[in-house]
Amino acid sequence: MPDTIPGLLAAAAERDPNGVWLRTDDGTQTFAGTAGHVGRLAGRLREAGVRRGDLVVVTARTTPPYLLCWLALAALGAVTVPTDPSGTRDELIGLVRQVRPRLLVTDAALRPRVEAAAVGVLDIDALVGSWQLMVAADLPLEVEPDDLAVLIPTSGTTGRSKLVMQTHRAYAMAGEGFPYWMELTSADRLMTSLPLFHVNAPAYSVLGSLACGAGLVLLPRFSARGFLESARRHRATEFNAIGAMLEILVRQPARPDDAATDLRLCYTGPSPAREWQEAFERRFGLRVVCGYALSESPYGLIWRHGTRPFGTLGSPRQHPTLGTVNKARVVDDDGGELEAGQTGELLLRNPTVTPGYWELPEETAAAVVDGWLHTGDLVTVNADGTYTFVSRRKEVLRRRGQNLSPTEVEEAILTHHDVLEVAVVAVPSELSEDEVKAFVVPEPGRSLDFAELRGWTAQRLSAFKVPRYWQVVDALPRTPTARVAKHKLPVGHPPGEYDTADTEDVP
Repeated sequence: MPDTIPGLLAAAAERDPNGVWLRTDDGTQTFAGTAGHVGRLAGRLREAGVRRGDLVVVTARTTPPYLLCWLALAALGAVTVPTDPSGTRDELIGLVRQVRPRLLVTDAALRPRVEAAAVGVLDIDALVGSWQLMVAADLPLEVEPDDLAVLIPTSGTTGRSKLVMQTHRAYAMAGEGFPYWMELTSADRLMTSLPLFHVNAPAYSVLGSLACGAGLVLLPRFSARGFLESARRHRATEFNAIGAMLEILVRQPARPDDAATDLRLCYTGPSPAREWQEAFERRFGLRVVCGYALSESPYGLIWRHGTRPFGTLGSPRQHPTLGTVNKARVVDDDGGELEAGQTGELLLRNPTVTPGYWELPEETAAAVVDGWLHTGDLVTVNADGTYTFVSRRKEVLRRRGQNLSPTEVEEAILTHHDVLEVAVVAVPSELSEDEVKAFVVPEPGRSLDFAELRGWTAQRLSAFKVPRYWQVVDALPRTPTARVAKHKLPVGHPPGEYDTADTEDVP
């Protein structure tokens, strides 16, 4: 099997050149047409000075031009640094200054946010042109499996992006594995509205569809109201969900035709409760397969074929032709391996484990030890070889399918002149992930206007990082070493708490 990103594309184009691969409301493109566009874009990027190993920041919207750009950069051997297009000006410029890229690729709507960045800018629409047209151009195939393909920005513990390095091998193996894990064929159409700046959509939906010759339906965003209609219009058979997407779909008013689609499969994680999952499956007429993975390794856990281990993350994912390539173990605080019924940290060892975090050797050494990835997630070992998620050891919170650093949020809030101290924590969410709450100590003699303070924070951070709940406190609890004891902060919702309700749709 191909073991690079352009290798998967080239193989798909050779196998079924005239088959329709990419489908959107704006048009379609074949496997061979996509390969031609990617080859032409690679040439244009080379003319712009991009070379093998160069870093290129991309404001990665979930649209065909940005997808083709990512594939072209991968074909050149350049390293894409995809970033959230909804990020603030300060966040985007901070990332550019951190990685010092060769170029930044963005669009006209986002250009004002990058004007202060000292880097060359390419306009995505001018670069790509009409992506629906047929183009003939050679696709570069010069990269090696262990070449870096992507630096995936994740929240660090200091507010500075922690960039997960991932290789062509990791993405190609994920693409080869996903159809096998989900029992997909060339007759399927994979639909995704997930962001291209994460690992799920590119590795599983994009490369998975290429690996098995299936179609790819690309939606620019998730909308609960329009999701099923999009599935019907494009005759999608499978989709991936993260975060609260399934819960938001369930909260839509039930209709008699909810199951009247071609959808037969959904991949999500972590696993919901059995009763909830079975009710979801009955309403929408499909089967949900649950799993677990992370940017540091797309080979995590998944439900094995023919099994329904409700409430679990499943068993280690393996490769369809290479066989057993992935091992998992659960250890206690001293590194001792745990047995069935015990709870500890999940470790993974496989060929897709990250080489580390870009320019962060200490964090890399702590995360990957003797080839074993320390996930930071606590799981319980089950007697049947599955694992049940318990909690995250890391402080990083997860909201709306994205990771955020409490420290970064605290630093933004602390810039307000009325704030003396602040602690940001996770609180239970009705949508199954974390909600974010800020406990704020005012400056002596000052009062807090939480509506104004929330607006202040929203000007400095992406929307998903802004706390929903706010509470004023006289002081923060401390440990004997004077650190904030966040575990002693109340997670309830007392009278007087400021609550900003979330919107229905997930950006």
